[in-house]
Amino acid sequence: MKLKLYVLILAAMVFGFFVTPVCQAHTPLCSCYDNGDGSITCEGGFSDGSSAAGVEMRVEDGAGKVLVTGKMDDDSEFTFKKPAGDYKVEFDAGEGHKITVDGKEITE
Repeated sequence: MKLKLYVLILAAMVFGFFVTPVCQAHTPLCSCYDNGDGSITCEGGFSDGSSAAGVEMRVEDGAGKVLVTGKMDDDSEFTFKKPAGDYKVEFDAGEGHKITVDGKEITE
């Protein structure tokens, strides 16, 4: 009986070891809007409420040429001049934490 109890406790510990990182994971969030003055502002963050300050941002044209690079500011915002033609905005917080926003989806 004691052996079964020890096996059950060990199984619960192993299960907890693998489930804990999943529970602590956070999802990146990024939305962009047209300010109506020729500029675009993107706001970022993570689903657990943590800041996106310092996250790498990149604006590329339709062919993939990098037009603008920068980082989210202390308020987790990134503002840039709206490019002419097709473009996309990339929020790059590392592997598994990247978001691409198509310029066609950015409205006032």
